[in-house]
Amino acid sequence: MIKRAKSQALFNEAKELFPGGVNSPVRAFKSVYGPPLFIKNGNGSKFYDEDDNEYLDFCCSWGPLIHGHNAHFIKNAVIETMSNGMSFGTPTRHGNELGKLIISNHRYIDKIRFVSSGTEAVMSAIRLARGYTGKDKIIKFNGCYHGHVDSLLVNAGSGLATFGVSSSAGIPESFAKETLVLDLNDLAGFEETLKNYGTQIACVIIEPIPANNGLLIQDTNYLVWLRKLCDDYNVLLIFDEVISGFRVGFEGAAGHYTIQPDLLTFGKIIGGGFPVGAFGGRQDIMAHVSPDGPVYQAGTLSANPVAMTAGQASLEKCLELGFYESLHEKAAYLVNNMNEYFEEQGYEIHMNHIGSIFWIAFSDERIITSDQIEASKMEYFKKLHSFLLDHNIYLGPSGYEVGFVSAAHTYADLDFAIEVLQKGTNQIMS
Repeated sequence: MIKRAKSQALFNEAKELFPGGVNSPVRAFKSVYGPPLFIKNGNGSKFYDEDDNEYLDFCCSWGPLIHGHNAHFIKNAVIETMSNGMSFGTPTRHGNELGKLIISNHRYIDKIRFVSSGTEAVMSAIRLARGYTGKDKIIKFNGCYHGHVDSLLVNAGSGLATFGVSSSAGIPESFAKETLVLDLNDLAGFEETLKNYGTQIACVIIEPIPANNGLLIQDTNYLVWLRKLCDDYNVLLIFDEVISGFRVGFEGAAGHYTIQPDLLTFGKIIGGGFPVGAFGGRQDIMAHVSPDGPVYQAGTLSANPVAMTAGQASLEKCLELGFYESLHEKAAYLVNNMNEYFEEQGYEIHMNHIGSIFWIAFSDERIITSDQIEASKMEYFKKLHSFLLDHNIYLGPSGYEVGFVSAAHTYADLDFAIEVLQKGTNQIMS
């Protein structure tokens, strides 16, 4: 049994300081056993908690650490930049360099604006879509998450397509009513909604690779038709690529599916471990952003030189020949070995993956909508998570969250993970 005495003591202290003892809800370990781990350092594929336990990490700070912990080329670049200062509230060449790097290697981005988080990127893109189109309503999908933006933190009501119902206190009903919530993989319902409300809808926002409520990999044809129908009804299409951007390829899901959205939002990998987000897209739409246009957006620490340097170092490494192929091969090795084992044992478990993103589903059917996920099956994940921690493997503390393979994971790491996962599933399924 892994000892968590220091983590427990720190968590007890934190509960006197922060709501729930944390600064982001899922960190509280409410869905799994024990106190949350307090991590003190990391290196490569592993990190270490305050009790000096070592863990093979497949959470990777929820996705940003595509190169693993404490990557030397990012750290060295950041230290050099920091020697000149950390923030000036002015333009710097570092912002130009990261902007050029992204635009010159992403065919669907004409201009980009850096912000400080994925949530801020989404919030800004939605405002831009409304300002550009002059329309107020938006469409989102069950099973997709776009940060804690008021108009997007809503659930569906009853019926085919209903106005959103707030899923958090503190959101005025009038805000939620501007959001229509649809089911994924329902083109007929989507088109009917556009017929009924198209003249009022500014944009459709979707995670093209939904990865916040399970890994709900959509058919390419479905995404292609979303694009076509948005064009037919003069509605903007926003791809939320906070997770998938620079993860499944440098051009993210847009490049993977060869679909051009009107706007894209980014976070996580774009900052190399620092808090960075961005939104970008078509020139004519981005021209509406202040100071060129009437859509206001600002941020004191946006494009600060330290974060821009970290992002540049991270993305330059991603552009190296064979980087993504190697990363995807590692993920496939892990997932394929586990799926073969689950099938041999007759377990109703399946690991889904796309690129280096994976998810453990306690079902042997293909899951593409959030309502296919059986909440009762999360008890299996809770037990598995506890087993993995006791055997030095860390996954995010929720069965609805995905895992990530980083470039720092070795095949020896993966073999270790496969062995432990096999033992863990044997225990929880017996």
